[in-house]
Amino acid sequence: MEEIATVYARSLFEVAKEAGKLDVVREQLGAIADAVAADRDLQVFLFSPYFSSAEKKDGLEKAISDADPMVVNFLELLVDNHRMPALMRVSRSYDALWKQENNLLPVRVTSAVELDEETVRNIGERIGEQTGRRVELSSSVDADLLGGIVVRVGNSIIDASIRNRLEQLRRQVARS
Repeated sequence: MEEIATVYARSLFEVAKEAGKLDVVREQLGAIADAVAADRDLQVFLFSPYFSSAEKKDGLEKAISDADPMVVNFLELLVDNHRMPALMRVSRSYDALWKQENNLLPVRVTSAVELDEETVRNIGERIGEQTGRRVELSSSVDADLLGGIVVRVGNSIIDASIRNRLEQLRRQVARS
């Protein structure tokens, strides 16, 4: 099923790119997917085989009347092909393609205590310099780390936390 979502996302991405609407489509598709994910009744309506494609299209037209025609047409295509259950995965795949196109690198800094903005920004700038990519930076606090930080750069993790060091020490002692 994941493959289907990727194919649909890539197709929408290419069409949006040709039309110069990558950002608009990303924003609207993401908002619609979030709304569907948050509303169980909407999921039942859009995903259920008990409602016809015509009923679903009519409901979509009323719910998203101000959306870009490209997004509306895409959603109608999903309805016609009975692929609405893949909407959230399509949105995630589209978002990943958008980030790749815009050379964005997601970086998440997790620390045991709240770090000041300047420290987090400096970490992001250093990573950006080393990778040559624009950094999409976020930070969070996890008291379970005990101390230190964990930096997730794309799919890589740099774990400089005390919790990790204690775990490594525990493994060494267990092996001895």
